[in-house]
Amino acid sequence: MKKWKQYVWLLAFLLTLGLAACSNNAEPAKETKQEAKTEQAAFPVTIKDAVGDVTIEKEPKKIVSLIPSNTEIAYALGLGDKIVGVSDFDNYPEDVKNKEKIGGMEFNVEKIISLQPDVVLAHASSAHNSEEGLKQLKDAGITVVVVPNATSLNDVYASIELIGKATGKVKEATDVVQQMKQKIDAIAEKAKEVKEEATVWVEVSPAPEIYTAGKGTFMDEMLTIIHAKNAAGDQEGWPMFTEEDAVALNPDVIITTYGYYTPNAVEQVLARPAWKDVPAIKNKRVYDVNSDLVSRPGPRLAEGVEEIAKVVYPDIFK
Repeated sequence: MKKWKQYVWLLAFLLTLGLAACSNNAEPAKETKQEAKTEQAAFPVTIKDAVGDVTIEKEPKKIVSLIPSNTEIAYALGLGDKIVGVSDFDNYPEDVKNKEKIGGMEFNVEKIISLQPDVVLAHASSAHNSEEGLKQLKDAGITVVVVPNATSLNDVYASIELIGKATGKVKEATDVVQQMKQKIDAIAEKAKEVKEEATVWVEVSPAPEIYTAGKGTFMDEMLTIIHAKNAAGDQEGWPMFTEEDAVALNPDVIITTYGYYTPNAVEQVLARPAWKDVPAIKNKRVYDVNSDLVSRPGPRLAEGVEEIAKVVYPDIFK
């Protein structure tokens, strides 16, 4: 069962990986009508998603999200009340527990159609495996927006802005992106206090098949932001390492991201006989972080940067 969970997680991870004032006064009423006209003028709107141009005729009233990152973005934009369906994998925010579930990697087309959404937020990471299902949704008259895959923070900012434009939440999207940038910039500024870079080994899947995060991943970008060295930074994507090769990297800090499905993840790493001379093990500097904060392409990535900074440089990021 443990191995099955590991494979399911890894598959999802690799795939995986958006009041007017009232008065009896005639003049204010005129201004209110003008505001309403301006708001309505945002639609129809044409956007360019991961597969081409998509036109949204009217502001969406009901939305279905096929992937957790889209859901988190939508909630951050204030669209929670409009979300009528989410994937089986959605776990944040808490309110998603109250939404209809539409399936996992293989979504339930009939269920989605029955919810009568105006827009379905799909994602490029799984769109190629769902072409037929997405076509059925389009044939049913539902607008499908395929959010591009994101491998960097700039990509995530673009995804937030795309969903904002598609849903009439342009200003909200701009605000969310700005807040993320401000938080990350503050962390980067604080990281200038680092005198000696720590070498960090990131483990996204445990033994016997050990996977790590290389270049082109959020984790690698986060380590760069905080002035730390990614032990596997010369590798691309999500490479698999033998235990021997991983030990040879001699990291100062080890970060795991699988504690949500592997009990006592930190203790298991600390107990590995072959790793006993690694500085991170000798100094008991092994930490498990919330995988969603460092791998899910949404607004909480800024929190992920902070989380990584705190465990790698606890003296600086108290």
